[in-house]
Amino acid sequence: MAIPVIDFSKLSGEERAKTMAEIANGCEEWGFFQLVNHGISEELLERVKKVCSECYKMEREENFKNSTPVKLLKEIAEKKNGNNVENVDWEDVLTLLDNSQWPSQTPGFKETMAEYRAELKKLAIKVMEVMEENLGLPKGFIKKAFDGEEDSAFFGTKVSHYPPCPQPELVNGLRAHTDAGGVILLFQDDKVGGLQILKEGQWIDVQPVPNAIVINTGDQVEVLSNGRYKSVWHRVLATPDGNRRSVASFYNPSLKATISPAPQLVENLKQEVDRTYPKFVFADYMSVYAEQKFLPKEPRFQAVRAM
Repeated sequence: MAIPVIDFSKLSGEERAKTMAEIANGCEEWGFFQLVNHGISEELLERVKKVCSECYKMEREENFKNSTPVKLLKEIAEKKNGNNVENVDWEDVLTLLDNSQWPSQTPGFKETMAEYRAELKKLAIKVMEVMEENLGLPKGFIKKAFDGEEDSAFFGTKVSHYPPCPQPELVNGLRAHTDAGGVILLFQDDKVGGLQILKEGQWIDVQPVPNAIVINTGDQVEVLSNGRYKSVWHRVLATPDGNRRSVASFYNPSLKATISPAPQLVENLKQEVDRTYPKFVFADYMSVYAEQKFLPKEPRFQAVRAM
């Protein structure tokens, strides 16, 4: 089994209907799919690879060597007691927001990543419009839901590196979870693998495809679609070789946005009463998620219903 790879450029040609169906299948059957010919230039993507790798080497690598996961792994390896490293990930994380402090020592990092984020935001909106059309929702429905009444949707980018791990069997690169938010756009390493999704009880590799953007749906798209598009469990394995680079961008609701199943997708009033997915404010969901990220997601929906 391989994650679907979809040519996004064919949306505007004779194969539009087929491409729409491929994206619907990616959302309904997989929760993950890869886009090629997505409109983001290879030149920009090559620059992103370069500045992210240089930033890690110049500004972050030394700190990782003294980080909690490194210390815990060393302790457990020395004890040889058969335990694994719990509650941490073998991951260096740099978060980029419009109003956060960005690395300043790496030449071209700020300019390149600002340009990349602007392109990814546009791509996210296009992907959401395809989802809306496939679900029979009005154009702009998801964006409007994510914006809420008085705010605008949240767009963040997480630059991760998973350095070579001396004992990958003892620690996770990133523990299994579903994503809390909306639409996630990942530019993953095209040489070092490790990302896997859970499908039908099996962990399946998300195969590296050069310059593809991997799309996956988060918990909020599951709610809006009334369960048609499920958020999917995924993880990253620690590996002994290579420094895996991963640039994930998240198009999420604003914290004040109220999320509930789209009325068009709730078939009758009885289902409205009995539905799996409650109506909630996204900030409340995030407070539950912060405690339960690596636990089953269904209790999260129940916990936020009770708030």
